[in-house]
Amino acid sequence: MSILENMDLTRRHFVQRAAGSFLGVSCINSLSAATESIIKVGGSGTAKNVIYLYMRGGMSHLDSFDIKPENKEVCGNAGEAKTNADGVRVSQYFPTMAKQMDKVAVVNSLSTTQGAHEQGRYIMHTSYAQRGTIQHPEMGAWVSKLGGKISDTLPSFVKVGGGGKTLGGGFFEASYAALPIGDPEAGLQYSKRHKTVSEEVFKDRFAMLSKLNGKYEQKYKQRLVSAYGEIYKDAVKLMTSTDLAAFDISQENEKMVELYGKHKFGQGCMLARRLVEKGVRYVEVNLSGWDNHRAIYDTFPDKSGMLDQGMGALIKDLSSRGLLDSTLIVLATEFGRTPVINQNNGRDHYPKAFTCLLAGGGIKGGQTYGKTDAGGKNVIENKVKVQDFNATIAYSLGLPIDKILHSPGGRPFQVAHRGKPLTSLF
Repeated sequence: MSILENMDLTRRHFVQRAAGSFLGVSCINSLSAATESIIKVGGSGTAKNVIYLYMRGGMSHLDSFDIKPENKEVCGNAGEAKTNADGVRVSQYFPTMAKQMDKVAVVNSLSTTQGAHEQGRYIMHTSYAQRGTIQHPEMGAWVSKLGGKISDTLPSFVKVGGGGKTLGGGFFEASYAALPIGDPEAGLQYSKRHKTVSEEVFKDRFAMLSKLNGKYEQKYKQRLVSAYGEIYKDAVKLMTSTDLAAFDISQENEKMVELYGKHKFGQGCMLARRLVEKGVRYVEVNLSGWDNHRAIYDTFPDKSGMLDQGMGALIKDLSSRGLLDSTLIVLATEFGRTPVINQNNGRDHYPKAFTCLLAGGGIKGGQTYGKTDAGGKNVIENKVKVQDFNATIAYSLGLPIDKILHSPGGRPFQVAHRGKPLTSLF
């Protein structure tokens, strides 16, 4: 046992935290196997991968992609930028995206009953209302499970900049949880053998660990027990793979770095492109700071500038590489902001109406789906539930939307909780 205890801390930190989180060690004690079955393709999109750009905090629809410049009571400072798609309107804060809207579908009619941040984020990511008795899998975990792995060494689900608190695996097996990347420029940390540990010593130590785990697995033949050993094996496989370079954005040239922007969100978008190129199914990139209860126009221009540059570059880059048809880009948030600007010159939470975007993956660009009234207050045309939006993501990937998987307690669940995909967008 002393051999294991004396292993180099850096190497152990990677296996336990980085690759462990990557394959769900942190939540392994709460997981059990969901029902296994042969999966058949269901939708008709062209996507193989998803890059999910999440605007944490509730991005104002009225200052971004559902602007009402003719209504002076609600428009605030959001003037209009001319787009390259007839009838598609964006605010002045998105000049780069304005030139890409011929590739984007704007869904202006999302509506939810969840007006608090945690509950809003939860239903947006899982399609289910938050419950204390169960942790539902996020869309990334569903995509990984139903779509299968593309790469033999890379994870199927990665979260960039979202923190490691919620890895999204829910009641699925540990391998479907996300690998968290805190800083895209730092890449995947603790992923190399320490210089003081030779390859031979490393192999000897890992063999000892496998032997000890093997005895335990033979005695307790349970899936959660065997999953623990598999997690370590997959972690080491990634450590020794050339695919590890996918996490190293320093390999990008300066022109590409400048295209995406020298900020964490832009670099996260660039990392997401590198990962889907190498076969990662689902990459989420987070940008926080949209909870604008006060002085919205002190911060909104900066945040929207990061989003505009990062997403605009991502669409342009994927398109130039011939990867846009096989990659669905999603822009999402938990709810919108109030049409009336409050006494603090901000906008409060507003779940009744908000906007999300879709591009690539078989989506027809240059269109707007759904409509709010002149005040941006009520959806008056083609209301979209969160479940419908998530079903559209699944449809783009060709996933079996009606497929039922069971939780450890035997309860039935579907990828988008009976949502209906917006097939007219394709």
